[in-house]
Amino acid sequence: MQAGIVESFFLIFAGAAVLAAAALFTRQPLLVAYIAVGAIAGPHGFGWIGDSTMVSEISEIGIIFLLFLVGLDLQPAKLKNMIGSAVITALVSSAIFFAASTAVMRAFGFSWIDAVITGTACMFSSTIIGLKLLPTTVLHHRHIGELVVSLLLIQDLIAILALIILSGRGDSVTDALGSIVEVFVALPSLALVAFVVVRFLVLPLIQKFDAFHEFIFLAAIGWCLAVASAAKLIGLSWEIGAFVAGVSMATSPIAQYIAENLRPLRDFFLVMFFFSVGAAVHFDLLLEVAAPALVLALMLIVLKPPVFRWLIVLQGDGPKVAWEAGVRLGQTSEFSLLVAYLGTSVALMSNAASHVVQGATVLTFVLSTYIVIFRYPSPIAVSERLRRS
Repeated sequence: MQAGIVESFFLIFAGAAVLAAAALFTRQPLLVAYIAVGAIAGPHGFGWIGDSTMVSEISEIGIIFLLFLVGLDLQPAKLKNMIGSAVITALVSSAIFFAASTAVMRAFGFSWIDAVITGTACMFSSTIIGLKLLPTTVLHHRHIGELVVSLLLIQDLIAILALIILSGRGDSVTDALGSIVEVFVALPSLALVAFVVVRFLVLPLIQKFDAFHEFIFLAAIGWCLAVASAAKLIGLSWEIGAFVAGVSMATSPIAQYIAENLRPLRDFFLVMFFFSVGAAVHFDLLLEVAAPALVLALMLIVLKPPVFRWLIVLQGDGPKVAWEAGVRLGQTSEFSLLVAYLGTSVALMSNAASHVVQGATVLTFVLSTYIVIFRYPSPIAVSERLRRS
């Protein structure tokens, strides 16, 4: 018997709490517990929660709030400097990871289209894991934090371009190029409108009613979701819209207050996201493609840190900073899962290749998290010496 919405929430969060306690006792990252709950309770486990689509849709809100909070921490002037210095690093690294992942898939006998879509999926690093393992009060406002965030943001934009092309909005090369041009027109337009509305409407309202904390909370959520919805309507994504909403409010003195109050809500939805990751895993098919998934994951874990280190050093940073940034970016991304899902939904990618991406992504999530929490400061570091909030 499948659970309803209330029962589903109970199973997700009660199960996550139990496995999270076990994870903490065994010094494992909590993300592993959330993914494991999805694998156990989801449709391909015991089947207690069969409506994985509902869970996936709810979990996407967590990514939206995550990007909104990232934007709140980045003032436009700082953002311009960060992105300007990191574009080449992001583009070259993405090309290298694309080529290496495509080669691995071809070596295992997958078709060119499977290999190319897999290579596209593996170009990116996880915004969620990168930021969750980044101590906000220690590194986020220092150079290493800015470097990681800037690279993640550029990768997210590249990922959105890939999703637009893959979604089949055009059947020809000309239509695909038109979609890319549309993004570069739509994004600045959205940002301009957002800054105007914040300056002349949102901030005056917040300042007028700042004694009512509930109003500030509601106004922030409403603004985030409004810009996210507007972005979706003009061909971007909810995540990019949420980021624009955050950046547009970053210069306000109320930005940090909003950020602190929204973090628990973001964490609630992120648990749902990682549950949906685990729930999407089909064990029988995953076992059939275990070898390419394992090879692909290990290749990316080994390749990403030195590639990022090399490029970041060329960018002008020191080897120590460059290596740490590379290690923190050493996994694949939640966008990897979206690329694989979209690739199968438009009948371009085989189910087997999609599960290679899913398996490799989860493995890189786990392995990369372990490497970071054992070596660098993070909120869930194993050592008290490295644990930073």
